Amino acid sequence: MGRTARIERTTKESSVLVELDLDGTGASSIDTGVPFFDHMLAQLAKHGGLDLVVRTTGDLDVDAHHTVEDTSLAVGQALNEALGDRAGLRRYGDALVPLDECLVQSAVDLSGRPYLVHVEPELVELIGSYDTTLTRHIWESIVATSQITLHVRVLSGRNAHHVVEAQFKSVRRVLAGRRRDRPRVVGVPSTKGTLTAP
Repeated sequence: MGRTARIERTTKESSVLVELDLDGTGASSIDTGVPFFDHMLAQLAKHGGLDLVVRTTGDLDVDAHHTVEDTSLAVGQALNEALGDRAGLRRYGDALVPLDECLVQSAVDLSGRPYLVHVEPELVELIGSYDTTLTRHIWESIVATSQITLHVRVLSGRNAHHVVEAQFKSVRRVLAGRRRDRPRVVGVPSTKGTLTAP
């Protein structure tokens, strides 16, 4: 049985549609109007077995902040919905991903408690039209609505494109490992009996 979600989020600043299938093939179709952000969201799908459709129309005449934030909130909400009660999942996971000179470590706990630790070096301000200060905000937004604990640490790296892309690849890797592939895990992996927010 597939774990899917469809989220529609509309504000005065943006209109977002996200469709997510956690048991997909890595296919993606993404259009937010922010090309580098589209490329990064595609990293979450590719090789991770996540099918992801994202359609966002935002107030890009102001800047990309609202578009990126609202899309990330919707992606996190879709992830939370698709994970359901988390029964049978591997609760914890980590990944170490290199990209040329860059090395990123990510770790996740499907805890039902949103918490982010994000460590990256100072980067040039722009990658194309993408504001690199938005990267942390993307993770904050995804964590807030997906109800997970996420640590992302850039251990080395100097090329801004590599530093941001390796983060998305690392998080994609760690999320891909949270599948229902542990037959000995029965029920929700918590002594509380729940990993979802009250």
